[in-house]
Amino acid sequence: MQGELLAAIAGLVGLVTGVAAGLAFRISESGGPRAQEPPRQTELPSGIAEVLAALPSSAVVLDPADRVLRASSAARAYGIVGGEELVIGDLLALARQVRRDGVIRETEIEVAVRKFGPDSTSFAVRVAPLGGTGLVLVLAEDQTERRRVEAVRRDFVANISHELKTPVGALSLLAETIADASDDPDAVRRFTGRMQQEASRLNSVVQDLITLSRIQGAEPMADPGRVPVEVVVEEAMDTVRTAAETKEIELVASGTEGAVALGDEGLLATAMRNLVANAVAYSPERTRVSISVESADEMVEISVADQGIGIPAQDLERIFERFYRVDAARSRATGGTGLGLAIVKHIMTHHRGEVTVWSKEGSGSTFTLRLPNAQTRERPRPGDTPNQEAAQ
Repeated sequence: MQGELLAAIAGLVGLVTGVAAGLAFRISESGGPRAQEPPRQTELPSGIAEVLAALPSSAVVLDPADRVLRASSAARAYGIVGGEELVIGDLLALARQVRRDGVIRETEIEVAVRKFGPDSTSFAVRVAPLGGTGLVLVLAEDQTERRRVEAVRRDFVANISHELKTPVGALSLLAETIADASDDPDAVRRFTGRMQQEASRLNSVVQDLITLSRIQGAEPMADPGRVPVEVVVEEAMDTVRTAAETKEIELVASGTEGAVALGDEGLLATAMRNLVANAVAYSPERTRVSISVESADEMVEISVADQGIGIPAQDLERIFERFYRVDAARSRATGGTGLGLAIVKHIMTHHRGEVTVWSKEGSGSTFTLRLPNAQTRERPRPGDTPNQEAAQ
């Protein structure tokens, strides 16, 4: 696409090349002063500005004196251009080479940015001459997000390979051990119990993968149903009650009565189970896990707060990634698959809602689900007639 746009730009510039050459000849014949550097060009040839405005990439046009004739707002925001100068030395050197030999060049660069977010931005750069005018076009496309997605994909492949290989390998070793200890009933019972644990862990990983695959590519629901929040919360609490009692963790719910969300009850129950189970698993003994519900005009907010170990600030942005664990050893010890929060995030996306987290190390964490409020969405708007009889 960029190649076709560059060809179109070059064609437009070709129309003015002859005029520019004629003007240069007349100036030289009139005996005007000879400049030590190429003359300053203050305007783009007709049509080029419109084409540049349509380009999705950061665009910079340099005149024959290496001054910036035109720069997109993105190029300035990323720090590629400052004032009338191209401030990236490598790009400036590349632009000069292109002006000399007319050969289009491509490269990749890292630019340090002075803003919140990543410390640097990756760009795929294409530099091309604009006809014979001495103008050079620099196109820079931000590749940071693409690289991040590729890194997440690589991590996912590596993680799922590890998550599946570990229990499968353990089952294989345990089976061999049982075969060797067939004459020792106590050893057989002990190793059989270990096999059941590994099989259960493998089953959990597979089931979570199936759930995640089913919902992550699904479109938002066109016809959601009414979901009583109290029912979903009670189901989640019942699921973890035994684990909570073992650790003497108090489960408390408030504000659930009368709250109704729009969505799929099964999926919302899954999201709540994952959040409450995480809260119990990562909380110390004799603490509290509280679930609170607030109904606003448009949304229902369900918060799950614990008094656990908390999450480091540097990990908050990644905890919803598949298989990402703040503490891998602790997660596996508690039976976690590393997919629970990823499932919660995709369920919220499926419901046109969102999940947010607040956490501080040593002070616990609070996860909040925001869902469409069924009561508000179904309430008649001013001027609407609730039924046909009223209209008559």
